[in-house]
Amino acid sequence: MKDMLTPYVTDDGRQIGETLMDMRNITLRFGGVEAIKDISFNIQEGEIRAIIGPNGAGKSSMLNVISGFYNPQEGEVWFRGKKRPPMKPFQVARLGIARTFQNIALFEGMSVLDNVMTGRLNHMNASMFSQALWKGRAEREETENREAVERVIDFLEIQAIRKTPVGRLPYGLKKRVELARALAAEPKLLLLDEPMAGMNVEEKEDMSRFILDVNDEFGTTIALIEHDMGVVMDLSDRVIVMDYGRKIGDGTPHEVRNNQEVIDAYLGVSHD
Repeated sequence: MKDMLTPYVTDDGRQIGETLMDMRNITLRFGGVEAIKDISFNIQEGEIRAIIGPNGAGKSSMLNVISGFYNPQEGEVWFRGKKRPPMKPFQVARLGIARTFQNIALFEGMSVLDNVMTGRLNHMNASMFSQALWKGRAEREETENREAVERVIDFLEIQAIRKTPVGRLPYGLKKRVELARALAAEPKLLLLDEPMAGMNVEEKEDMSRFILDVNDEFGTTIALIEHDMGVVMDLSDRVIVMDYGRKIGDGTPHEVRNNQEVIDAYLGVSHD
């Protein structure tokens, strides 16, 4: 069995780092329903890790476990070499985990700039008194956070809409703004919940390029849920496949693409 701490080499020969997150025997129940059934996998530093499966497979539930929205009844979550106790989402965010949502969760009446600034909340430590006076530490923090946000805005090519209220933007740009807000938090692990959902071909190409650039230029580790298999196979270093709460595949895109159990789950066929 491969050592969980050994750097992983992708199909194209790229070496990625040691284990960043380790999910060990995770089981999540809602009443009598098991949404996740004894699943283990890891996410290694620097990789793009996809979680795929048919509707109702438990993918979003797993992402919610990682981000602290759900705490599993069984199993352990390890992050950066330490066992993580049950946490609230804001506590998980402080560890360096940021996410986007399947259904866009932005402040529609606020500008793009102000929405992205909310991603910096965990980097704001000045007292309310200092913030009110805008002196000393508060002033320095405001300057530093604004500079960080402007870098993200430039990186994602949304300078022209930085002062536009989010509610006026088309869907594809809203998804990019949500990515910007998550990226502004400078996460160690970025969780993307169906980043391509509802997009046309051109928008998907743009988002795919930005995801690759975030991974390559910022060195951000990414875990994503996505239904577009072409996108998944092109972007991902490794893929986890879930079906009815179980893990039925885990490997490189090539390995997963040729896994008969995965093929059966997607095509709805069975073999003797």
